[in-house]
Amino acid sequence: MVERPATVDDLPWWARGIIYQIYPRSFQDSDGDGVGDLPGILSRLDYLVELGVDAVWLSPIYPSPMADFGYDVSDYTDIHPMFGNMADFDCLLAAAHERGLKLILDFVPNHTSEEHPWFQEARSSRDNPKRDWYIWHDPAPDGGPPNNWLSEFGGSAWEWDEATGQYYYHAFLKQQPDLNWRNPEVVRAMHDVLRFWLDRGVDGFRVDVIWHLIVDDRFRDNPPNLDWRPGMHPHGRFKPIYTADRPEVHDVVAGIRRVIDEYGDRVLIGEIYLPIERLVAYYGTDLSGAHMPFNFQLIDAPWDARHIARLIEEYEAALPEGGWPNWVLGNHDKHRIASRIGRAQARVAAMLLLTLRGTPTMYYGDELGMTDVPIPPERVVDPLEKNVPGIGIGRDPARTPMQWSAGRNAGFSTAERTWLPLADNHAVFNVETESADPSSMLSLYRRLIALRRSEPALIAGSYVAVAAEDDALAYIRQLGDRRLLVVLDLGSRPYGLPLPNGFERGRILLSTHADRTGEPVDGEIVLRADEGVIIEPASGA
Repeated sequence: MVERPATVDDLPWWARGIIYQIYPRSFQDSDGDGVGDLPGILSRLDYLVELGVDAVWLSPIYPSPMADFGYDVSDYTDIHPMFGNMADFDCLLAAAHERGLKLILDFVPNHTSEEHPWFQEARSSRDNPKRDWYIWHDPAPDGGPPNNWLSEFGGSAWEWDEATGQYYYHAFLKQQPDLNWRNPEVVRAMHDVLRFWLDRGVDGFRVDVIWHLIVDDRFRDNPPNLDWRPGMHPHGRFKPIYTADRPEVHDVVAGIRRVIDEYGDRVLIGEIYLPIERLVAYYGTDLSGAHMPFNFQLIDAPWDARHIARLIEEYEAALPEGGWPNWVLGNHDKHRIASRIGRAQARVAAMLLLTLRGTPTMYYGDELGMTDVPIPPERVVDPLEKNVPGIGIGRDPARTPMQWSAGRNAGFSTAERTWLPLADNHAVFNVETESADPSSMLSLYRRLIALRRSEPALIAGSYVAVAAEDDALAYIRQLGDRRLLVVLDLGSRPYGLPLPNGFERGRILLSTHADRTGEPVDGEIVLRADEGVIIEPASGA
């Protein structure tokens, strides 16, 4: 058990609230071009307020050639015309704040687009003042790449530049050259980008691939990964000990955090795919790093009670003193939760996400039970799938348009053709239909969020493990005298569990099956298949 602040008011907003990720291309199209935009998001803010979330995180909206759909930035201080303009952004930010919503932007500091003016200067000659803003190296003796570093998107991470006779490094696409964060001029320029948006009023940043920001300055080969097998992601052939998670990266993160701290009540979130013991290092010495290094453990975890219980315990134990936890079920890079474990268990997962200790992050459409959408080969646009096909890592299926109604294009757009295809079942799984159905996934999310907001124990309370046996996972959230028991059936058969001390008699506050509110329990809770419940002890128990 880990004790935490005595009241919800002791927590900053980003620890009290729920973050909702929007993929802007897919949320709402306002101008009929088949691609979502900022005015479209503005038109749907009231939906987010009704849902009950507290902060909106937008995937990149900057000018970009869209080689990687906005993660190849050509101008860090403007808006891509596809999404609108700066006036649209200012309007969205003001409207969000008027509704009590925070707005978090994606910050992409690891690389720029090859079309960014900085890189255009850098590749113009070896003597250009911006040459060292990127990572260049002479060829190997045989004329090939300098070392064995691989791109996350397939192939070598080195691209030959004929004009200047050197290779440049790109951890992702060749159109995404990596910035050299060892150069103080780069550091100052990128800090100024942060200040530009902070001055405009944004409430924080999610930092893309933050663990990639520094590479080995001796350019040593990565060692072979003996666990790699054919059919796995080709990037995994080598262990990236010299291209990611370098010790020096923590100084870079601390520098970014100092900029954030200049502005007071803002948040810094880091995207980090690392094991728990390395993930928590990004909180920084004396919590000088990211406020929340994103915890993606639930995205890739086997859906098994014992495994998840052990994962929670290990994470809680690894957190530094004062470090605030967070949990994520889905995002724009991974298969949707309802596709990974099925819609029935996705309801249980929703209860897990919204009752664990720490800040939950939701991915748009998961509250509807949206699933991956099969993408015909001719409609594939994801460069990762194009470069590394056939092994199930394509990201298009989880990025399809939000399903608002049973109408044309699910209410997302009036276009003849949306940028990605819609789900065939959007007439059933959409906001309009599910809002009218008290048993729907959306209704469940709304009830869970409302209960979380009304129960300080679910926000600021400690976490106490109770049971992890067969398919049952149980834990208590406690703040002062208030104690709530969460019991989850992670399987497809009914399960009975004796109630722990203090809960021998109680009542169900909420069930994922929507029909047991107020039901008394005595001695044992019998869960139906694919059910989760939240129980409060009987008065005086």
